[in-house]
Amino acid sequence: MQSEVCGCFTMSGVYRAPAFVFALLFYGVFLTTKAQTPTPSPAPTPCALRSNTSCAECLENVTCLWCTPTKQCMDYPVRNILPPSSVCPLNDARWGLCWVDLQILIITMSVVGGVIIIGLCVCCFCCCKCERIGNKREEVQVERQTRARNSRQKAKRTEMQLRHDEIRQKYGMAKDNPYARMNDH
Repeated sequence: MQSEVCGCFTMSGVYRAPAFVFALLFYGVFLTTKAQTPTPSPAPTPCALRSNTSCAECLENVTCLWCTPTKQCMDYPVRNILPPSSVCPLNDARWGLCWVDLQILIITMSVVGGVIIIGLCVCCFCCCKCERIGNKREEVQVERQTRARNSRQKAKRTEMQLRHDEIRQKYGMAKDNPYARMNDH
């Protein structure tokens, strides 16, 4: 009855519409990405040609360094981690953003990195300490349960021994010496 109402089901009862829609979307995406050819980006203007312009124009290229007092745009000296002061003093050098000088950027990144490392160390220390405290609590609880179990077993053993002794006395098999053998009567 269900296959008569909806023509989307096959004889086995499998619904085919989502598979068809997925195949159609995949085919459409494949065709559109194949039809688009990447356009080559224009070669970036060398940093030296951007001197005596503006900081924003210089820093459009991420490989450039702007020196504020001299208004020089130069290639970032990648061989050195920090540009030498002969190129441009750190507090006058701009890289990435015009409103942040390189010295403040370095100090800020160092502080943030240090805070993250200290935070990770504190978290690791706290996790290890809490785990040890949890283990001690667990050990105390297990020991308390073991003592309680042993005392219950001892009480049951004593009760069983008393019952056995009563049965022995009832039938005249009481032992004066628990280690003596019973005599045959």
